[in-house]
Formats: sequence, structure tokens, C-alpha cells
Amino acid sequence: MMIESLNYMPHPKQANAQLASHFTDLAPALNARQAAIESARCLYCYDAPCTRICPTGIDVASFIRNIHDENINGAATGILKQNIFGGSCARVCPTEILCEDACVRNHDAEGQPVKIGLLQRYAIDNMALSNHPFARAASTGKTVAVVGAGPAGLSCAHRLAMLGNDVVVFEAQEKSGGLNEYGIAKYKLTDNFAQKEVNFLLEIGGIEIRHGQKLGANLQLKDLHAQYDAVFLGLGLGASKQLGLTGEDAPGLLAAVDYIAELRQASDLAALPLPSRAIVIGAGNTAIDMAVQIQRLGAEEVTLVYRRGFEAMSATEHEQHIAKDNQVRMRTWAQPQQVLLDDAGRVRGMRFERTTDVGGRLTGTGETFEIAADAIFKAIGQGMDVASISDPLASTLKRDGDKIYVDDQFRTVLPKIYAGGDCVAPGQDLTVQAVQHGKLAAHAIHSDINPEMEAAHG
Repeated sequence: MMIESLNYMPHPKQANAQLASHFTDLAPALNARQAAIESARCLYCYDAPCTRICPTGIDVASFIRNIHDENINGAATGILKQNIFGGSCARVCPTEILCEDACVRNHDAEGQPVKIGLLQRYAIDNMALSNHPFARAASTGKTVAVVGAGPAGLSCAHRLAMLGNDVVVFEAQEKSGGLNEYGIAKYKLTDNFAQKEVNFLLEIGGIEIRHGQKLGANLQLKDLHAQYDAVFLGLGLGASKQLGLTGEDAPGLLAAVDYIAELRQASDLAALPLPSRAIVIGAGNTAIDMAVQIQRLGAEEVTLVYRRGFEAMSATEHEQHIAKDNQVRMRTWAQPQQVLLDDAGRVRGMRFERTTDVGGRLTGTGETFEIAADAIFKAIGQGMDVASISDPLASTLKRDGDKIYVDDQFRTVLPKIYAGGDCVAPGQDLTVQAVQHGKLAAHAIHSDINPEMEAAHG
């Protein structure tokens, strides 16, 4: 996660403390009075549409009623039973296109949904439990390997541990948390929350995490397959997609996720390299996160460029407004054509070709324009890190496009090997979806490796 290609650039003009003030909570937490008022707005619908649309199936009406009744521990436990990452999901989940979009209060005289995300955060942040809310079942004597300590892997590990299995998690990075630790905008997950959540999750017991273990490097799938009762792959998407242009490896051009990771881990924001003019290429939340953060660090001009129109962006309208509110220039209907370099071979800008939609097909118009920039950040998507599935056994995994194929129980085509999260095809690339994959996969794994227990319960 290094950004050496920018090391020749100046640093932010402000001191660390002043810069840190730009990365406080994007949406301030509710206080007790605000939570009481907001929870009273809920109609506590039967068969609530907000619950039906939640990827993890949180009973939204129930936890909000608990908040209204001042049963904060009950509210938090209800959330965590379905989503052990309920705290981070309350902060990063796009509630505006999920539960809050489905809220029936959008259609009454007020025309405003209940603030479900903020209420969920209130419950998790204010719970006062004497012990971990979930106890482990009797030991099964089985041990499962989980590759990847991100939301999918840790959700799987936690549920497996709850069911009585032991779990060993193998993680390539120095810290656990995956995208929550390394890939989410600093102003969305503040105060080291990602690590606090990991520590809370591990209180269940029965989970060991080994860091610095990278599949395809110092860790082989064939060894895990031989040594453990089952293996779950929560690999995420570790490789940034390429633009396919000459000069892509020039100093000043890099993946947005690499800069975001460095920013999130920085103890001194004032020591980060900062381009005065930056281009961000992409249309998703990572592109928005990158553009907003570089602007908040003090860049003078930040331009986000996307090849289609605003309505086609995968970033929600809410995210787009965040960018605009932070003075990010947004240019649509333009695709990268050429990286422009100075005499030293460093980035000095990019030439774009204007695009148009012809019968549903994106087409270049032949008209070009240039944007001057000291750095270009790619945020055009992530793909599988091919090296991680290159050993003889891993290479026999069936693929679905550039992801791993799984059935509806998250089984791969290889016996005892399962996968979930961003590295598999089903679902959306959302933290909450990855959490659900891990949870469901854990139940499938538990059932498959403990058939005698399933038979007894049957």
C-alpha cells in the first residue's frame, strides 16, 4: 500500500491537527433526545419493507421500537444477531438506496424516511453489555480456515465460532478489517472504529488471526485444504483495474485505493504527498471518496471524470452531492485517451475524448480536451488478484467472469472450499452484502462438516 510515485510532491500546508478536523464524522451521531424523537417517527410496520430490503435481514422495526422503549441493549443485540458489523454498516451502508429508500414515511405528508442508519449507529454506539452478546455452542471439534479478515471473512468466522467451531483466519495485511480498515473514506469510519469492531467481534472466542499470510505467496490453498475441515475464501478484490494506456506506470498515476489506504493509516496527515491538481477517474464510491479526501487535504483543483452521465454512476446521488459540496469538479461523457507527461516523465495531465450514447452503446465523438494535473487516481474498479488463486489447487476453481463461481450455499466446485464477499459473483459490492455472504456461508459450512449434528436437529 505504498505511494512512492508521489513522493516528489509537496505536503499539505496545514498542520496535522487542522487536517484531522476535516476528517471528522460525515454525519454526526444522534444524541439521546434526537434518537427518542426519531424512533417515535417509525410506524413499526408489519412485514416492514425496510427489513425486506436489508441484505442481512435486520428487523428494523423491532430495533427502533427497542430504542423508543429505551432498551438500547436489546436494540443492539437484535442488530448484531443479523449483522455482527452493524456498527460499521450503520456508517458506510448506502441506506439511501436500501432501508431508508424503502421506508413508508417517504410517501406521507413529511416525505422524509426514518433515519434508520443513524438510529442503528445510536444503538451500537450506546450499548452497555457486560459480556459479548452471543455465547458459543458446545465445541464441534472442527476447525475451519478463513482466508481474508475483511467483513466477509470475519462475519463467517464469528458465526462459525458461535456454532462451536474453531477458526483460524489468515490475513495478508498487518491489520484486520479489510476495506473497513484500508478502503473506506476516513470521514466515514473515524476514531479507529474498524479495529474496535474487530476486537469486539473476537470476544466471542475460538478465533485466531494470523497476519502477513498471503494466499499465493506464503500460503497455499492445497495446504489449507489438507489441514482444515473446510476453507472459506473471503479474498475481496485486491487488484486495481488498468486503463490500458501508455504511461500508466508513470510517477503521479496510481490506484485510488492505494492512496486511500495510506491516508487511513497515516499518523501524520501533513506528511502525505499532495498534488495541487488531481484527476480522479471513475464513477463509484471509491472515486468519490478519493476526490473528496484529496480536496479536504488541500488540493487546489480536483476533477472527477466519468465516461457516461451522472445517472449511470454507481455512486449514489447522496455520494455525488458529497463530492459537489466539497468543491469537486465533475466532468461526464469523457473517457481517458492519453496520459500526458512532462520532460521528466511525470504526469502533467490527461487527454480525454468526449463520448456519447448511440443506441445504448458508448461511442467516442473524436473531439478531445485536456485537463492539467499533477496526479491521476484510477478508481475504475477492482478485480481478482490472480496471484492469490494461482497454486495448482486454486487454479482449478471455476470462475464466473473474473470472480469465483459459487452455488447458492457458497460452495465452490472444490469439496470443502467455500467463498463469499466481493470475490464471488452474486450480489452487490457492499460491506453489508459481504457480511451476509460470510454469515450464510458459515451456516452451510457448519452443516456440511457436522452432518451428525444436523441429523440430530432434524
